[in-house]
Amino acid sequence: MAYQNINASLSPADIQEIKAAFATIQAKMPFLVTLSVEERRKLFKMGDKSLAFVNTSLTTAQSNQDILPASFDVDDFVRDYQLAITLTELLIGLRQLTEQVDDTLMAVGSEAMGSSLTVYDYVKTAAKKTPGLKTIAEQLGERFKAIKSKPVKTASGS
Repeated sequence: MAYQNINASLSPADIQEIKAAFATIQAKMPFLVTLSVEERRKLFKMGDKSLAFVNTSLTTAQSNQDILPASFDVDDFVRDYQLAITLTELLIGLRQLTEQVDDTLMAVGSEAMGSSLTVYDYVKTAAKKTPGLKTIAEQLGERFKAIKSKPVKTASGS
C-alpha cells in the first residue's frame, strides 16, 4: 500500500493483545538464546549458500549412518536442520513485520514532527502578542539551538 497520511490509533486492549502475542511467541520458543558478539563471531553461519551443503550432509548421514561414530546423533541433526528451516521461515515474516512497523513509525513520526513545526511557528508568532507563550516558544526553540550554534561552512576561493 502506498504511503498516505496515517490516521490510526491502537486501543489499550489492542496494545495488550499485541504484547500478549509477543509473550505467546516467546513462550512457544523457550529455546531461544541471546548470543554475545564473541559467540556470534565464533559460530558457523548457515546462509542460503550453505543450505544445500547441510541438506546433502543430512541426507548422506541418514543414508549412511554406519560410517558415522556411534556418538553422532542423526536425529539431533535432523531436529537442528528442521528447526533452522522453520526459524528461517518465521524470521522472514518477522523481518517483514519489523520493516512495516519501522516504516510506519518513521512516517507517523515525520507527520508528528511536521505538525509540531507548524505549532511552533504559530507559537513564535503569537508569543509576540499573547502573554504566557514566550516561555513555551523558548522551550520549543531548544530543539533547534544545537543546529543554529554549529558554524556554517563556506566555500573558499570563490
